[in-house]
Amino acid sequence: MTRNPWIVLAGFLVLCLGAGALGGWTTAQAVIDWYPNLVKPSFNPPPWIFGPVWTLLYIMMAVAAWLAWQTGARAALVLFFIQLALNCAWSFLFFGLKSPGLALIEILVLWAAIAATLVAFYRHSRAAGWLMAPYLAWVSFAAVLNAAIWRLN
Repeated sequence: MTRNPWIVLAGFLVLCLGAGALGGWTTAQAVIDWYPNLVKPSFNPPPWIFGPVWTLLYIMMAVAAWLAWQTGARAALVLFFIQLALNCAWSFLFFGLKSPGLALIEILVLWAAIAATLVAFYRHSRAAGWLMAPYLAWVSFAAVLNAAIWRLN
């Protein structure tokens, strides 16, 4: 195991951006042929916003995990990896399986996992906790959007 913090930061960046890439791969075809045909609420953001927002959030998550790692927050990092797996699962459920209902159930579990991670990170590093806050806010919005799409379709 390396002790070089910059290599660990790079690893967290690769992991988080890789999770984002996996989600993007899962959604690629559905955002062309399925998602545009869904009835969406008036507050649905324009499609171009999702890429930049998620990229920034994945970078912030990686830095948060790195800061937590530097404090030795092992249990908090377990929560982090769980929420990251749940993050990937949501894309598969919503876009891959085209199941907004299943995705809605899953995003509520994801939300709880992110909240638990944020609290655990904050206990070890305030900065790490705060870096997770925009992600929790975005997933809160995504959950409302997911619920609206499920209800409308």
